[in-house]
Amino acid sequence: MRKKFRILVVDDEFSIRVSLGDLLRHDGYQVEVAESAEAALETLKTQSFDLMMVDIKMPGMDGLEMLKQVKENEPNATVVMMTAYGSIDSAVEAMKLGATDYVVKPFDPVRMEALINQVYENDLMQRERQVLRRQVRVCGCYGPMIGQSPPMMKLFELVEDVAATDSVVLILGESGTGKEVLARTIHEKSARANGLFVGVNLGAFTESIQESELFGYEKGAFTGANTAKKGLFEVASGGTLFLDEVGSASQKMQIDLLRVLQERKFRRVGGLIEQEMDFRVMAASNRDLEESVKDGSFRQDLYYRLNVVQIHIPTLRERREDIPVLAKHFLEVMRVRLGKKISTISPEAMECLVNYDWPGNVRELENAIERALVVGKSKWIVPEDLPIVMKQSFGGSADESLDAWERDYISRKLEQYEWNISRTAETLKIDRGTLYAKIKKYGLTSGDGSK
Repeated sequence: MRKKFRILVVDDEFSIRVSLGDLLRHDGYQVEVAESAEAALETLKTQSFDLMMVDIKMPGMDGLEMLKQVKENEPNATVVMMTAYGSIDSAVEAMKLGATDYVVKPFDPVRMEALINQVYENDLMQRERQVLRRQVRVCGCYGPMIGQSPPMMKLFELVEDVAATDSVVLILGESGTGKEVLARTIHEKSARANGLFVGVNLGAFTESIQESELFGYEKGAFTGANTAKKGLFEVASGGTLFLDEVGSASQKMQIDLLRVLQERKFRRVGGLIEQEMDFRVMAASNRDLEESVKDGSFRQDLYYRLNVVQIHIPTLRERREDIPVLAKHFLEVMRVRLGKKISTISPEAMECLVNYDWPGNVRELENAIERALVVGKSKWIVPEDLPIVMKQSFGGSADESLDAWERDYISRKLEQYEWNISRTAETLKIDRGTLYAKIKKYGLTSGDGSK
């Protein structure tokens, strides 16, 4: 897929064009190069790019002037500036003009790859959101949230009210109900829609990583901190920071979060300067935070700070009338992605879907439809294709059959991606910690027995 992601490298130094071009091509990107800003602008008249890497100091037109012209013609263009140590001020000016980020020469290949990968993932996410918007319009639904039941109509009404404010929002609901989808919907309908939506799952990180991810760190703050790094609070400035599984935050992190919510100021790890940023905070949890407050694992003062506006997402079993439209939506999305011709769910299979209790909620329904498309041999989905009725074949309970299917599905995905945990977790739409837990639960091992 990355071969479709086009990058333009603009630098007057031949060695930079060659080395950076080779590095990016090795990672699977499609790369074009230009030796000057003027040549690059000529190229842009006939070609489009997903990312431009532009040197700031060049003979003739410099990178800043090129950036201005690019942004005038294409305000949403993604441009990363390249600069030497002595030109940091110019890089800051570039950020003000709309550059996405900047990198300092000589390049750290690891940081460079991480930056480009992040731009690629953000672009991919944006494209998926655009596809989803087109698809849900066909369903006549509300933004990316799909549902027409009374509980969902009440939820949509509440979202309209909440999106018009900048208040802190606490989203509660079982796993798989769509808490992050709801948070994104609020963000995209708010005055911050042009800013970034930055999500982080606190349950996936240790205490030290939670701190460095949220607040960033200065160069030399700890072993391995070879360069300074922005934290997610900085990245989310002007937009929204979504704290998923906030109930998993360590006690120290809870204190730090409380201070940020109160003062809107923070310091990077190893830093001395307090930074003040403008961001909205939304948080989510599938835990009962009131119980966590009672047992002392979650601070009461932080709970009150987060619980300004509380939204509870109904479970799928509480809105069964939404199951058909959701199932049809996932069928349409999955059959295109998997290249399948199946376009219908049989009445008997739909009855099975509607009558099932869905402990995994919308995420489980999505996985069930994908599984049905993978194994289906008929012109439409039939009950036998669904994991929720596999108990008839296994002779066990529905829970047992679901476990058997999940074990097989995760195992196949791990083998497909050669046991690359990050890529597999991304495909499964779960975090790395959850995937490790599943691997341990099912006793999965790689083909060579190394995992």
